[in-house]
Amino acid sequence: MYTELPIPDNELDRVMGLSDYNIDFTSTENNFKDLAKLAASVAGTEISLVNLIDSYTQWTISSHGLNIDQMPREESVCQYTIVEDEHFEVTDLSEDVRFKDRFYVTNDPKVRYYYGIPLKSNGLNIGALCLLDRNIKSLAPEKTELLKIIAEEIVNRLNAYKIIDSLRNKVTEVTSTQNKVVHDIRGPLAGIIGLAQIVSEQGKENNMDEVLEFINMIYKSGNSILELADEILTSENKAVTLQGGELNLKTFREKLEKLYIPQARSKNIDLPISISPETDNIPFSKSKLLQITGNLISNAIKFTPNGGFVNVKLALIQKEISNVLKIIVKDSGIGLKQDQIDSILSGDSTTTHGTDGEKGYGFGLALVKHLIEGQKGTLKISSDESGATFEVELSQ
Repeated sequence: MYTELPIPDNELDRVMGLSDYNIDFTSTENNFKDLAKLAASVAGTEISLVNLIDSYTQWTISSHGLNIDQMPREESVCQYTIVEDEHFEVTDLSEDVRFKDRFYVTNDPKVRYYYGIPLKSNGLNIGALCLLDRNIKSLAPEKTELLKIIAEEIVNRLNAYKIIDSLRNKVTEVTSTQNKVVHDIRGPLAGIIGLAQIVSEQGKENNMDEVLEFINMIYKSGNSILELADEILTSENKAVTLQGGELNLKTFREKLEKLYIPQARSKNIDLPISISPETDNIPFSKSKLLQITGNLISNAIKFTPNGGFVNVKLALIQKEISNVLKIIVKDSGIGLKQDQIDSILSGDSTTTHGTDGEKGYGFGLALVKHLIEGQKGTLKISSDESGATFEVELSQ
């Protein structure tokens, strides 16, 4: 018997909203490390995590006190936080039937206390700022208010990086748009810095150490983003580098291996990722590629029995007008019936359980279809007794 999963009413909109950030989960730790540390300091907890939750996985984009990159969504506590408006608190995880058998409760770090605040973006809870401790605790109201401010700053910073990433992709094409976006970044951030200076001075007089630390860190982070905006503004005549908004087949494979081999190993599944060597250094836009391919890989792992395989093939085919990126994900799983394939391609796919008891949320493949259509690409699905194959083609 499966425990009912907490799913937000706006789940498809929520995962689509998260995908709009086009986040590369392999390179986010340093962007939010100061805020994760600050949250733990304010709450007085040993551990704090900044988590984003997609269709299958909880991604920890920054952490303090615990080294963790990801976990299956169905095993997380934060899946309950994202269905709340304000917060979700569990005084003792070991006494809660939903969590008492989780690995992080029964084994190291053996956490007991949990407090989570939703990360809200345009009315959508895309993740959670969570505080964890090995001892039972309680948080004073003034501390929870400060934690809400930190959660808002995390989303503000995500939005700033989203704008900057978009700007990098267009820096050589649309100078006027570039100037406007940088101006839009500078205005609110300059206001934050000015306010931080005022509150910092008042804080010193009142000896508010926690508030001072919070304000000072926002002041430093705001300045760093302003410096980055200035750097982009002065790079008008520079070519867009691979590190900006592009990948090649080599870097694409490296990122997929880092993100999804841990998931495959948890079920003893082989996950080879091959690339076409003749075009492995040609750059292409990374927009939505990690989201599309990652969801296909996670879905394949979910429906492949222990000891099976998920083969991924990446190829860039050179064409006269534009290149075509081809992504093939084939698994040795339980396969799909034709009505299931039709349902996926029509956007009506529903949730099912995986081969190892994993619970489903029903929106992973719907998101993939939406993203591919947004990129004006194509999705083909085939299946037989040996497993299912998903084939994507995207113009580059």
